[in-house]
Amino acid sequence: MGFLDKLFGKFEDALPALHVEDSDIVAPADGTIIDVKTLPDPVFADEVLGKSVAFHHDGDSAIICAPANGVLLQLFPTGHAFQIETKEGVGVLVHLGIDTVNEKGNGFKLYAKRKGDAVSAGDPIVKVDLKTLSKAHDMSTILIITDDNGKAFDFLDSGKVQRGQSILKQETQYVVSS
Repeated sequence: MGFLDKLFGKFEDALPALHVEDSDIVAPADGTIIDVKTLPDPVFADEVLGKSVAFHHDGDSAIICAPANGVLLQLFPTGHAFQIETKEGVGVLVHLGIDTVNEKGNGFKLYAKRKGDAVSAGDPIVKVDLKTLSKAHDMSTILIITDDNGKAFDFLDSGKVQRGQSILKQETQYVVSS
């Protein structure tokens, strides 16, 4: 990091790179998985848009990252949501808070990503001011599989997660020895 980068804070929100398999979906930030059915919006609670998982984040702010390797299909200019298509053709929408589109971008900081950009799991996409926005909104982060591309997804039910940690249940493999 150079002197000018330090001076102007270019890397103030830099996060370490992750290595994630193309088939995995990971936590977009540190937090706690919560029951999506408890969300105060029936579109999310009833999983109308697709199989979903929700997160609660502690602290005054959170950096929300790409939950998979792929291409950024959509980054709403308001910062309240973005969508990725994984390298395996799965559509993943990440929505930050309930009714936060009404904030018109206030409380969100977009990183230098544009529609069509390649992203890797763990790349910062949006920084959200939880302290300010939580005064008027439920600030759960909702991750939705909008296109499963013929794949089945089974998310973890609860628990603390860290950015980049798989949120998919792992099937137990039984090894038969002779």
